[in-house]
Amino acid sequence: MRNVLLIAKREYMEQVKGRTFLITTILLPAVFAGVFYLSFLSGKHSGTGKHIAIACSDPDLGAAIRTQILSDADAKATVDLFPAEMPGMLMDSDHAKLVQEVDDKSIDGFLWVDVPANGQIEATYDAQTAGDFVTAERLQSALNHALLRQRLARSGVAASAMDALLKTVKVNTRQVKNGTEVTSNAVSSFYSAYIMALLLTMTTMIYGLNVGRSVIQEKTSRIFEVMLSTVKASDMLTGKLIGIGAVGMTQILIWVGAGAAFAGSALGAEYLSGNLQIHISIFQVVLFAVYFLLGYTLNSALFAGLGATLETEQELQQYSPLAALPVWLSFSMILLISTNPNSKWVVAASLFPPCTPIVMFLRMGSQMPPLWQIGASIALMLVAIWAVLWFSTRLYRVGILMYGKRATLPELMRWLRYS
Repeated sequence: MRNVLLIAKREYMEQVKGRTFLITTILLPAVFAGVFYLSFLSGKHSGTGKHIAIACSDPDLGAAIRTQILSDADAKATVDLFPAEMPGMLMDSDHAKLVQEVDDKSIDGFLWVDVPANGQIEATYDAQTAGDFVTAERLQSALNHALLRQRLARSGVAASAMDALLKTVKVNTRQVKNGTEVTSNAVSSFYSAYIMALLLTMTTMIYGLNVGRSVIQEKTSRIFEVMLSTVKASDMLTGKLIGIGAVGMTQILIWVGAGAAFAGSALGAEYLSGNLQIHISIFQVVLFAVYFLLGYTLNSALFAGLGATLETEQELQQYSPLAALPVWLSFSMILLISTNPNSKWVVAASLFPPCTPIVMFLRMGSQMPPLWQIGASIALMLVAIWAVLWFSTRLYRVGILMYGKRATLPELMRWLRYS
């Protein structure tokens, strides 16, 4: 045990004193904070400030659509009513003029509304960009709202009664926990879980790869040959995993402390409000530490065994998608997880050890999973870690002393038998 602790201390001090640790500790959270804040701002201000023209064969309906768009404070749009060549009728020449204005960038787009005698209204939105779905949704809402008001007016409904009929109602969200209603914010809960899942992903991947990289560096420098004269290979691997894992926990504790200090400051209270509020319970913090240790051990054990079979760090980089594959799989299910966190597919993914840490925290953003599922996921991860360690330690014992020979599958099987 003494040798394990000495190796762990060496790995820990070597990495903590390195320049990379300082840079990633400061730069990584700053980059993530900037990305999240920019994505929030871009979502908030998407589709705003557009210059739009409305061409409608029914002048009254066109004016009503314009009024609806201008009443939307978030849109901040400039809306022009296009004067048709013949009042009450839209011509092909009118359409050609508007297309030319869009092409000349005089306007951002135009809404073309044709109201035929049979009442089958057709509407199209032409714009400079193909992906401006936010403006298209606003125009569709304004058109339908204006049509509804027009039809109610023609049916004899007074304007005052019309306003009461069309008044919208805000739906407040609450979550039922243990038979008790609690106020909830879906966006805030999602951001909290998403940040923790992403942080968990990056740290376990980075430090797992660091273990593999450290193995290759010491293998190519022949340090192992000296160390193996006094230390068993299993002790060396265990100490390496503990030391680098402690580096990851140190970095996370620094981030948590800095985040708590920022949240408690006046500036933090100003920014972390509304949809940017982040609520993290003590139970989630404990689970974060547990899943970090399990996820890190699983990834690092995998890459330690893999690193022992490789000769260069470039070869290790080619295998890095192995660590990213569970991440892609987990985040590809994000819509299903947020809307139906207890579906059989989501539960199965949360019990699949490589995906467990990410999927579990994404589920917590919508609903806390049952305790038996959390316990089962931890138990399955422990079994997976034991299996990966069993293979990795045997590959490690032989592979760290192999030089100049590519490890093929039959060769790896012989290593397992040797050890």
